[in-house]
Amino acid sequence: MVAHGLMKRLGNYNSPKLISFPSVSCVSVKFIMYLGVVAYICYAFIVQKRYQEKEELTSAVRINLKGVAYADRIWDAAEYTMPMQSRDSFFVMTNIIKTENQLQQTCPEYPIDKAICSSDKSCEKGSADVHGNGVQTGRCVQFNETYKTCEIMAWCPIQKEEAPPVPAVLRNSEDFTVLIKNNIHFPTFNYTTQNISPKLNISCKFNKVTSPLCPIFRLGDIIKEAKENYSEMAVKGGIIAIEIKWDCNLDSWSHHCSPEYSFRRLDDKTRTHYTGFSFKFARHYKLPNETEHRTLFKAYGIRFDVLVFGMAGKFNVIEFFTFLGSTITYFGLAVTVIEICFCLYNCSNCCKIALCENVIRKKYEAVLMPEQVVFVSHVDEPQIAVVKIPLKTSLQNAKSSVFENHFVKSYDPRIYESSENHSTGECELRELTQNISSSDCPKWCNCGRCNESEKYHEQLCCRKTDGQCITTTRWFMQLVLSRDTLNKALLYEDPFLDLTGHKSKSQLRRVAYKQYIHWRFGSFDLEDRAIIPNCCRKLIRNTYPNADGKYTGFNMD
Repeated sequence: MVAHGLMKRLGNYNSPKLISFPSVSCVSVKFIMYLGVVAYICYAFIVQKRYQEKEELTSAVRINLKGVAYADRIWDAAEYTMPMQSRDSFFVMTNIIKTENQLQQTCPEYPIDKAICSSDKSCEKGSADVHGNGVQTGRCVQFNETYKTCEIMAWCPIQKEEAPPVPAVLRNSEDFTVLIKNNIHFPTFNYTTQNISPKLNISCKFNKVTSPLCPIFRLGDIIKEAKENYSEMAVKGGIIAIEIKWDCNLDSWSHHCSPEYSFRRLDDKTRTHYTGFSFKFARHYKLPNETEHRTLFKAYGIRFDVLVFGMAGKFNVIEFFTFLGSTITYFGLAVTVIEICFCLYNCSNCCKIALCENVIRKKYEAVLMPEQVVFVSHVDEPQIAVVKIPLKTSLQNAKSSVFENHFVKSYDPRIYESSENHSTGECELRELTQNISSSDCPKWCNCGRCNESEKYHEQLCCRKTDGQCITTTRWFMQLVLSRDTLNKALLYEDPFLDLTGHKSKSQLRRVAYKQYIHWRFGSFDLEDRAIIPNCCRKLIRNTYPNADGKYTGFNMD
């Protein structure tokens, strides 16, 4: 049975319920957001190409540096170019401090803080300072007229800690040129290319305007593009990034895959300590007597880091429909924003707007647990009220909340009043309503026609304030008490029902209760939890009494 019911439901299509209401502001918000979504979709398709499958590149870089400079001697590429340990980097020496003819012997340490001494006791034999130049011998010797320092075993004479020469020794290196060869590969698309065109003019030099694709760069132009001065930077050195960006479109109808070059400085030139870029290296020689000596260089220069990054894209059907499907959902944002506005309005109590009240009433339907509430309708109030149970006082005075404002009563043939004369029986009904005594009216009754009851849920009047009882109206008599109306309602339910049997009054009483609920509550959906006022229930029972005088009453379970 469960499987059959499930299969039956799978064959049904469920469509969401929509409501339509006139509102210029809501329509304006909706179409403004729609235009924003359309603009975003166009931007994403045209600029970001979101219909493409994307992949990052893999890269290899090779560098050739050329140039010759004269500074007391000839410096060529083999001397001023130092191989770097980092990948895709090269170093160009621009300034130098040279200490020649160093021999391994003893000499005074340079006057650093831990090397300055006054006697041999200040020097520890065999110790070495990480900032020093050698191993202490344990003697305190004269360094110059001002300082005495610990003697060390080192390459002597030691190199002096002095500022680099200004102007830089190899400042003419700005005219050197570097050829950067960059090969890239996109494995997913099986596409390989490089930045050197087969038709490359080897005499070209990079220029952002006239030769933006030339892979030969003048060092001075690189520093200028990084917004630096080569002569100033050459004194202490620095670090420059050469960025190669590949933004490739591999679609056949708009193929494009060319590099874009940009340059910027990486090190912080505003720092007061350890600015620039420098390191030390030595060249060793042997004298005719086999004694080893060396020339120590402290090299300042510019390190160039080649940074390659980029992305390639190619049309992909799955990516296209994935993006298209996701952007369609963005149109729901307009509805979501409007719904949030209605929710905020519903939560606030600052003002009441008739349109918003009507929309909220139509759109949102409160679903409560049936066994926890009952529904009440008073003739002098326009709304249906909901009351939580169990009750601690009479239902008339119990705290309630609005369930539905200005509820709409739908047409139903069971309450249809025909054009036939209903005079038969009306006199008897009027006589019944006029003979009801109101001398012992309970305190919670406002119409004067209710009976005292010990059950809290039966202590309910048809009115919230004092006034005429609903049972005295012509409509109550015709819609709830009239036998003709009740017979029509019974026959509407069962055309072959016997209306003359011994259960006829019980049937009439039952359908009278339903008639009242449909009349006053506007719906048969609430009949299981709707409470009929004490005065109305009393008159229905008096009109169609039970033979033994016992009645079941409302079931609170």
